Amino acid sequence: MEGFNYQVHTYPSGLRLVTVPMPSAKTATVFVQVSAGSMYESKRTNGVAHFLEHMMFKGTKNRPGYLDISRELDRLGADYNAYTTKEWTGYYARVAAGQLDTAMNVVTDIFLNSLLEQGAMDVERGPIIEELRMREDDHQQNLGYLAEHQLWGDQPAGWEIGGHIENIQQMKQQDLVDYFDSHYIASNTVVAVAGNIDPEYVRERIGVHMAHIRKGERAHRPKTEEKQDAPALLVHPKDVEQAYMQLSVRAFGQHDDRRYPLAILAAVLGGGMSSRLFDEIREKRGLAYYVFATNTFYLDAGYFEVGVGANRDKADDAISVILQELSKIKEEGVTEDELQRVKDRAEGGMSLALESSKAIANTYGESLLFYEKVHTPEEELAKLKAVTNEQIKQVAGELFRPERLNLAVIGPYRDKHPFEGILKL
Repeated sequence: MEGFNYQVHTYPSGLRLVTVPMPSAKTATVFVQVSAGSMYESKRTNGVAHFLEHMMFKGTKNRPGYLDISRELDRLGADYNAYTTKEWTGYYARVAAGQLDTAMNVVTDIFLNSLLEQGAMDVERGPIIEELRMREDDHQQNLGYLAEHQLWGDQPAGWEIGGHIENIQQMKQQDLVDYFDSHYIASNTVVAVAGNIDPEYVRERIGVHMAHIRKGERAHRPKTEEKQDAPALLVHPKDVEQAYMQLSVRAFGQHDDRRYPLAILAAVLGGGMSSRLFDEIREKRGLAYYVFATNTFYLDAGYFEVGVGANRDKADDAISVILQELSKIKEEGVTEDELQRVKDRAEGGMSLALESSKAIANTYGESLLFYEKVHTPEEELAKLKAVTNEQIKQVAGELFRPERLNLAVIGPYRDKHPFEGILKL
């Protein structure tokens, strides 16, 4: 895979910029990323980072009308949006390469100069509350929140990104302003610009646009506490036609190099239609419509998960098959053919994903934000390709243990009875 000739620059304010030229691209993306998410909130203000993200498009000092921002970007045919995670928030605009100046101007204006007016805030409460309610109706998404709460309980890692409706109803304008002023600061922020760009020009223009960025000490959050000594089961009663289930296994944070063999392991088990779990659960037994395995890594915590939407009368059978496959890979590892196929798939998938200037900006910016340096896709791929079967067996043996197992279920069950005693390895 051919690499990109990226450059990293740190301004006197502490703001970091990474530029990634893609000479053959027709687009350019500016992506501003900040260490601000639900893990950086108090219990009372849980949901403030997400609320603030919504408010950033409601007008700035330079574009005071609530439609000024969207109309300007829509006129360019831009792809633009923002999103909040547990650990960071991002704002981006992808445009035709010749429109990059406008995109940089608008996105940095949003980041620096949002008005956060009381009237707009009162109006926006409604859409945010409806978004939370909509999530309740999306059983797969809701299951993810339930599973993380099951893992970490009443601490920031276990809270919902959007907060609870009661918090949103009571959120004050000053809560947004305080979070904005204390987190949207130079030392907390990375700007990533990728595409058909001139890096020196971008460096100069971002320096001008972000000259008055707020300064302060980098935000910190509480360390995630891990506590589990037995398998855990959570059943959320819901009158639905199938069982939505997530089996989560406590793992480790994103700075742990064991994530590479765990990534290969997850791909072998549930990384596509040729994976072991898809074959055993859907193709051979017809127990489920979907099944997948993946990993989630935060700075200081993480987990391996298997998600499955199964026949509600045979949900326990599906979980039993999953556990059998975990036991098998723990004892035997993977075959050489599986190992090579997954590595080839990773290389092909990465090549496809990184054709977009938005994907490149996101990847390089997020790497700089969390690792203080860029880990290029080529470097990450090399580490995946170096994974051995012995490493996979070792990490499986460390993680696939009863005291690390957590099963969360949404389904038409009045109690835990159908699943009790099933979590054994």
